[in-house]
Amino acid sequence: MHAAVVFLAAGFIGFTMGGLVFLSEKSLPKAVAAGLASFGLSVPVLHQLIG
Repeated sequence: MHAAVVFLAAGFIGFTMGGLVFLSEKSLPKAVAAGLASFGLSVPVLHQLIG
């Protein structure tokens, strides 16, 4: 259950960040990179915060 909450929250953060970058830059590769980077960086942080 803990892992599901962490990955769901990280996915939401990554999707939101990617969407915001896409709306501001109009570049799909930059949006995907920003979304994946924010997902990857938020997983360990959320693991410590929620765990």
